[in-house]
Order: sequence, then structure tokens, then C-alpha cells
Amino acid sequence: MKERIDKQSILWMIIFRGLIVTLLLLLALAIEYSASFSFSFITFMEIILAAYVLSAAYFLFYYWGRFLTAQAYVQLFGDLLLITALVYATGGVASSAYFLYVFPIMGAGLVLSSRASYMVASLASILFGGLVDGMYLGMLPRTVVGGGVELELGSVLYTIFVSWSAFFLIAFLTNSLAGRLRKTRFALQEAEKELLVRERLSEAGRISATLAHEIRNPLAAISGAVQVLRKEPALRAEQRELMEIVLKESDRLSQSLGQFLDFALPGKQVFSVINLPDILDETFKILRAGGELNGRVRVEGNFLSSGLRYYGSQAQFRQVFWNVVKNAIKAMPDGGVLTVDFGSPREGEIELRFSDTGRGMTDEDKEHLFEPFYSGFEGGRGLGLAVVRRIVDDYEGRIGIRSEKGVGTEVTISLPVREPPGR
Repeated sequence: MKERIDKQSILWMIIFRGLIVTLLLLLALAIEYSASFSFSFITFMEIILAAYVLSAAYFLFYYWGRFLTAQAYVQLFGDLLLITALVYATGGVASSAYFLYVFPIMGAGLVLSSRASYMVASLASILFGGLVDGMYLGMLPRTVVGGGVELELGSVLYTIFVSWSAFFLIAFLTNSLAGRLRKTRFALQEAEKELLVRERLSEAGRISATLAHEIRNPLAAISGAVQVLRKEPALRAEQRELMEIVLKESDRLSQSLGQFLDFALPGKQVFSVINLPDILDETFKILRAGGELNGRVRVEGNFLSSGLRYYGSQAQFRQVFWNVVKNAIKAMPDGGVLTVDFGSPREGEIELRFSDTGRGMTDEDKEHLFEPFYSGFEGGRGLGLAVVRRIVDDYEGRIGIRSEKGVGTEVTISLPVREPPGR
């Protein structure tokens, strides 16, 4: 899986490592002026200086803004080398500074991925284990701190075992926390999108009454006047053609307004036990009669044989089926297959699935899918799915859409099972 990283995460890594280095510097100064134990101050300061220099370089790469993932790995592995040098300078096996390995491990899990976290934990184990083995076998000279301590095999093995266990335990816990954080972040993003859609739907409802008075009545007057004028015998052919255009566009605008008002100001609904397959089949018959559902689009699925009945509004489900099916047909201008399956009630809900083999949707289309007045089709009014979404919400249901560009779209409507009053 490709790792994704944002620029802000890199900045926080640089700031955090700067704070840690500064704290180590202050600790070194405090120890230097204390007589508690000997300390290789010069070597320590050289390592701290190297850390600051690297931090400055990381800032430059950060502002460059390219190869962020590579920069994160370089920073983490560079920190491992600095920590290893620091552990060596402060006594190796006798040093307690190896706890600093924890920070790159945590950073890898939180910023990159679980794989990166285990990778850093493994490299930390190799570096620390190699350092301890090198000092025990005499391959590395003893430092001032801990130089007089006799290294025993049991102590060396115990230190390595404890450190390795700690490294991988931290990696595991960090990955667990990071996974929950990523899920929470995703849920928050989805909730923000949901809230944005609901706010826009609410805003559309608030302006509907004004639109009804400001557009519909004058539009009816214009249409009526043009129809009267069209009957004049002295009109030229060109004038009649222009009047036909005015009437056609008036009718189109009236339909758009009517659809919008159905969405924004739904009338009182009559609920009863309805046969969903019959309503959908009626929709297909109307579309065939109008020439929109032609021979190029083949309809398949189990909807007719499902016999699915539901307690709801026949008018609302006509709107739902009309808009979903019309969108599917528009997505297949060169023909294709529309598959409609109705699932039997299961776990307290029914499922209506519409799958087409059309052009699919772009990321931008999916981002604005249920927003009023946004349409992915040329000449579309952008209200069809907004109406469907409002109706599904009224039934406390869910609507899910999966789409891939050039492959097709699947719309799944899940509705809770409803019983007529008195049952």
C-alpha cells in the first residue's frame, strides 16, 4: 500500500525533534555543572550540534515541499544514527539514553504507517544490538562514562532483550493508536461532508417559497401570453419558430421549478403498503414510452420477482426510482446494462440496488454528489439525487454510491423495515 503523508506532519516531526534536542542540551548543561558523575560533554555537544544542523536542513526540505515521504524516512533513520551515537557517548550498555529510540518509532507509526514503525523498530534493534555487541567484544573502545564497568554476557543479553522488547511493544501500541486516530479522522471528515450537504439542503428549502412566487407565476403568465400570440394568423414562420422555443424553454424551466419545489417543500404524503416492483416497472414503462429507455439499455435483475412490499408513500418512491433510473440511463448514452435487485427484509432493513455499466463518476462528481444544483451531466439541473437523498433521510435510511470512472456506478438504498400503524 502506498504511504501518504501531509506536509503538516513533517513540520510537527521537525518541531518535536527540535524540542527533544533542546531538552537534551539543557540536561547536558545541568549535568556538566554537577559533580554527580563524569560526562563526555564535548562529544555530547557535538552530537547535539549535528542534530540542530540536520533540523535546519529538514526545514529547508520542508519548505521545498517535495518528496515528503522520502524526507520522513531520511529524518527517522538520521535520528536513529544520532541516538545510537548519543547512547555510545553516554556509556553504551550502561547508558539509559536508549529510551530515545522510542520517539522515531512512534513518529514512524503516527506519520507514515505501521510497516514503517516496525521497520524503524527493527533498525533501532539492529543499531543498539550492534553497539552493545561491539562494546562487549572490544570492537568499539569504551567511553568515559561506564568505562570501568565490567561487561558480563548475562547483563548484555538482558539489556538487548529488554530494549528490543520495548521497541516492538512501542511499535505495536503506536500502530494501534494510529489506526484508531486514522479511523476517527476519516469519520470526522465524512461527518463534515454530511453536515455540509445537510446545510445546503436546508438553505435550498429556505429559499424555495420565494422562488415559487418570483418565478412560477410570471412564468405561467409569459407562457400563456405566448400561446395566445401564437394563434395570430399574420405571424411569419420565423416568428412561430421563436415562439415555439419560448414555450419549450418555459416548459423546461417550469419542470425544473416543480422538481425543486418537490425537493424543498414536499407536500403531505399518504402512506400505505405499496408494491415497490410495480412502481419501478411503471417507471420503466413511462421511460420506454418517452423514448429515453431505448433498446440500447438492457434492464436486468430480480426486482420483478422479488414481490417486495413496503409501508411508505407511493409518490415518494416514484420520485426515487425516476431520478435514480434517469441518472443511470444518462450515464449510458451508448447503451449498457442496468441491473436492479431488491433484497428481502434482513436484519431490520430492505436493500434496493441499482447498478449500471455507464461512464462512472469523477472524484469531483462524487464530492458534490448530493448537493442541489450540481450536476455531472450536461444540461442537468442537479436536483435528482438531492431529492432522492431527502426522501431516504425522511425514512431514516442510508444511500451509498460506489463508482469508478469508465466502469459504472452502483447505488444502494437501505431502508428500515416499517409496519403500518396498529400492527
